[in-house]
Amino acid sequence: MRLNTIKPAAGSKKVAKRVGRGIGSGLGKTCGRGHKGQKSRSGGFHKVGFEGGQMPLQKRLPKIGFSSRIAKKTGEICLYHLETLNVDTVDLALLKEKGLVKSFVQKVKVVNTGTLSKAVKVVGLVPTKGAKESIEKAGGSVE
Repeated sequence: MRLNTIKPAAGSKKVAKRVGRGIGSGLGKTCGRGHKGQKSRSGGFHKVGFEGGQMPLQKRLPKIGFSSRIAKKTGEICLYHLETLNVDTVDLALLKEKGLVKSFVQKVKVVNTGTLSKAVKVVGLVPTKGAKESIEKAGGSVE
């Protein structure tokens, strides 16, 4: 093998379009740019989303993302939090008082994360299926 015999792999190099080289090439005269207008001119550039002076779609739409109103009023608590409370009965008021959920929360879900070794009575909270089993296995109850 010699340096003058080395060639790139077949298909790795594309042949450049030769525009403006006559009718027979298929890219003569207007060079595939069509007739007139900003995009046909040299240096004809506009920003992405530009609509020719019309208010662009991204500016016409309201600036509102989605945030669930229900999620704002819902809190979440883990089993290991119930373990650290050192009380027999847990309800929403107690969780707010201890600072485990925010003051505006109206509904709390108990999630099966961690372990629970002592009996706890859960009142007015919504446990997941696994959390309910863990609470009852530890000798507690759910109301």
